[in-house]
Amino acid sequence: MNDLDTVFDDNLPEGHRSGVVAVVGRPNVGKSTLINRLIGQKIAIVSPKPQTTRRQQLGIYTSDTAQILFVDTPGLHAPQHKLGEYMVKNAEAAFRDADAILVLNDLSDKPDAGDKHLADTVARLRGETPVFLVLNKIDLVEKASEHVARVEAYKTLTPHDELFTISAQLGNNVDELMAALIARMPEGPRYYPADQVSEVNMRFVAAEVVREKVMLNTEEEIPYSIAVEVDSYKERSDLLTYISAVIYVERDSQKGIVIGKGGDKIKQIGSEARTELGRMLGTKVFLDLNVKVAKNWRSDEDLMRRLGYKFREDK
Repeated sequence: MNDLDTVFDDNLPEGHRSGVVAVVGRPNVGKSTLINRLIGQKIAIVSPKPQTTRRQQLGIYTSDTAQILFVDTPGLHAPQHKLGEYMVKNAEAAFRDADAILVLNDLSDKPDAGDKHLADTVARLRGETPVFLVLNKIDLVEKASEHVARVEAYKTLTPHDELFTISAQLGNNVDELMAALIARMPEGPRYYPADQVSEVNMRFVAAEVVREKVMLNTEEEIPYSIAVEVDSYKERSDLLTYISAVIYVERDSQKGIVIGKGGDKIKQIGSEARTELGRMLGTKVFLDLNVKVAKNWRSDEDLMRRLGYKFREDK
């Protein structure tokens, strides 16, 4: 993240607000979908699989009167391996520098033990930071009685200062949420250029797009066992971008699933990723994908570092 020492555009209106909002929640509650909606374009990958987000990702919202840095955190859950521990530590670290904490819950389901763990984590780490309790997926709750009962259950469970019920997918009440968040930000300068929506470079974006397409096209066990590394990214001309990426899996059987019969699965993954990257870049994309086995990489800190997962003790 920007160290926030650099200030962009001194010619700002009086009372300009800026700050950091940590977006936290359990896996698959819609954090990335909400941030993409708030920013106004896609900066985080989205899939129906839990644990899609693995690292903190920064989404930058800028208007004439405010700039908010949204930190999209990995879902808080009980870790099963080193990667899970890494994800939880990243999520908890987001609380420390936040000017507000946005706790996202799934209103289409009743709160359970996982939601209790999230609420306890918020209470433990929030300090004096204001908490926005945001209940997502109102479009999936058909009965008014269920809606009322679940809102009350989440309100009772989670300490909060403000409450919103929204649909990140459809945009219901998202503008009202944004206005309330801006009002809570302290007065401050602009830390990123007005046209910048994320801090990540295109190599990272390309790897995430490929990982998203693998997740959307493979069976249940595969998404959590994959990592993607872009080993070559070259802008060969104004009209062509060359990208070479390696998809890592943990077992030989998973490699076969990702490749598919006669290579049909990897071709589909490549086609979908190439189309989306071409739309993002405004060029034709040549995408070369390879699948390799890195046994048990999610439990191997050295392999995780090689794949770009940095631990707090790393310099």
